[in-house]
Parts: sequence; structure tokens; C-alpha cells
Amino acid sequence: MHTPEERQALIAIIRALPDALTATVAGWTDEQLDTIPAPMEWSARQIVHHVADSHMNAFIRTKLALTETHPTIAPYDQDAWAALPDTLALPIDLSLSILQNLHVRFTHLLASLTDEQFSKSYYHPGYERTFTLDDLLDVYSEHGQIHIDQILNNRAVAGW
Repeated sequence: MHTPEERQALIAIIRALPDALTATVAGWTDEQLDTIPAPMEWSARQIVHHVADSHMNAFIRTKLALTETHPTIAPYDQDAWAALPDTLALPIDLSLSILQNLHVRFTHLLASLTDEQFSKSYYHPGYERTFTLDDLLDVYSEHGQIHIDQILNNRAVAGW
């Protein structure tokens, strides 16, 4: 289990993600957003939409863990979601806006939890393991930066 100070630091990282992601893709053209650096990789557009999808799921999983006894969550095929028409075509501003507003709610909720609530859990059948809300903090404090790095790699590979 994390200490309260560690939790607040992780929550601060989650809180900062929407602004960091927005800054990463600021000024990108549609051509740049849609560049796929290699086969089986995602474009920056797909990544931005994925982060919004993933963090919406994290928020829902948090609420399920808080309101049910060890629920089994529904996993999703992130590659299939990344190939859907909304992810491939819609402006990233839509997902960046979702993230801005979602993270206000998500981090407010996380910051208000007690030690006991951070030990609440859910079962993820895709990973065949239990996650506590402390575990969720670890995953989602890293998740955004992983994808920002992926976007920066796309830019580096493309050479712009």
C-alpha cells in the first residue's frame, strides 16, 4: 500500500496528464496525427483517443470497486477500439476535452479516498489478476507518460 503522500504524488501525475498530452500534440497537422511509424503501431490520433477510452474505463473501474464487492470488470480489445471509425477520423480535441473534464472528476474522487478505500479491488479477467485501487494509481500514473513517449517516438521516426 502507498502512503498518503505517495498517493497524492501519483494523483498529481494523473491530474497533469491532460495538459501534458495536449502540449505534446499542439500544432500537429492531420497528416502528422495520422502518421503510423511502423506496421502494427498506432498513429498519434489513435493514441490520444485511446488514452481517453482507457481513462474512462479506469474511472468506471474505480467506481465499481468502490460500490461493489470485488467486481469482475469487462476487459476490452484496445487494438480493436483503436481501429474503430471514431478513433481513426474524429478530431483529437474531442478526446482531449474528455480527458480534461474526466480528470477533474477522477482525481477529485481519488484524492478523497481513505486508506481502506484504496485497498478495494476488482478482478481483471484479461490479466487474470486482482487490482486494488492502489494498483490502479500505479498503472494510470504511468499510462499517460507511456503514450506521450509513444507519440514523441512517432514524431522522431517521421523526422519532424
